[in-house]
Amino acid sequence: MLLVAAGVALLVAGQVTAGGASKVLVISINDPIHPITTEFILEAIDKANEAPAADLLVIEMDTPGGLMDSMKEIIKGIQASQTPVAVFVSPSGSRAASAGAFITVAAHIAAMTPGSNIGSASPVSMDGEMDRTMKRKVTNDASAYIRSLAEAHGRNADLAELFVTKAHNITENEALEKNIIDLVARDLNNLLDKLEGWKVKTIAGEKTLSLKNAVVERREMNLRQRIFNVLVHPGVAAIFMSLGMLGLMIEMYSPGAVLPGVVGAICLVLGLYSMQLLPINFAGVALIILAFVFFFAELFVPSFGALTLGGVVALIVGAMMLVDTEDEYMNVSLSVVAPMAVMMGGFSLFMARSMVKMRSQASRSGQEELMGSLSVADTDISPDVAGKIMLFGEIWDARSDDGLIEKGTPVVVVRHQGLTLTVRPR
Repeated sequence: MLLVAAGVALLVAGQVTAGGASKVLVISINDPIHPITTEFILEAIDKANEAPAADLLVIEMDTPGGLMDSMKEIIKGIQASQTPVAVFVSPSGSRAASAGAFITVAAHIAAMTPGSNIGSASPVSMDGEMDRTMKRKVTNDASAYIRSLAEAHGRNADLAELFVTKAHNITENEALEKNIIDLVARDLNNLLDKLEGWKVKTIAGEKTLSLKNAVVERREMNLRQRIFNVLVHPGVAAIFMSLGMLGLMIEMYSPGAVLPGVVGAICLVLGLYSMQLLPINFAGVALIILAFVFFFAELFVPSFGALTLGGVVALIVGAMMLVDTEDEYMNVSLSVVAPMAVMMGGFSLFMARSMVKMRSQASRSGQEELMGSLSVADTDISPDVAGKIMLFGEIWDARSDDGLIEKGTPVVVVRHQGLTLTVRPR
């Protein structure tokens, strides 16, 4: 009995110890901030707040920025979280630029790794252009927003405002010295060690972190999120738009093929999905549309390749202009768009040449098909007495064009009248 009681006691003690272990949830963001990354982060926040709640959620971040609407959704999620959220600009060499700077400033705990930087949060219009008045309005709104976030967490609001108004950018040491972040850590383990006993205030009140021997759980994007995360890129959007138009061009060239049209339509929808999430320059979109108008026109107008050349140039320039921002990560690479444009132009020329060749061929149906047909005389044929020839599996009456044609002589049809053909020797 004593052994049984001791075993039960040890088992219960083990369960209490396991149940009492602190839990840290960790996710990594290495992409621009857009609806897919927002969905992933908000899911992680919800997971961290589920019972039994995690003691801490760490967002390892390396981002060049992103969309303001998506950024604001993330910040709302952080502010509503009862579980403390730490944004850790990591690994070394990472950055929290633009939207990333806002999110870092809004976190319950802001940390950076050596060799990282933060800032450059000037707003950019979704269509790539803003007049002076609109620019001032948007900048003032963003300035007030980041200032309020900094003040709410006791951080340097004046410096945070410079991220927006002057596109200011600072290193981790300067950020720590000037009270933009709370601490600098080498890696995740070092961060957790430094946060032991840290007091954090959330909407649930003040909490003291106890992270010694914490169980670290990493969450990754699910398959759907990973797929759509790839789609949200200017280069991918341009490729899908081009493949979509190529599929429609093939369908026009070979009506009834079905598959190219179906694939083309799907690619167009995926391309439009990507473009709606990007800061699009509509002049670039117009040039891309104009390029495909040129490619289509080449099929019907004998331009000797001039329209195709114009289409290639318009497609390259339009794709390069598609996203008009100062952020390098949003630019479409010339190495991607140039081969794509040349391929589209080559296919357009191929289809145009094939259609011109088809139009230049004489019609070969009905009576016209008989003219010039070749056969062999089955009987003697003369101008006065009709003979017989076999043509297209049928026996025809045939008269000679001039003189006697002996049986077995190769002949060619020169005229047709009723059911009688006029032939002459080949």
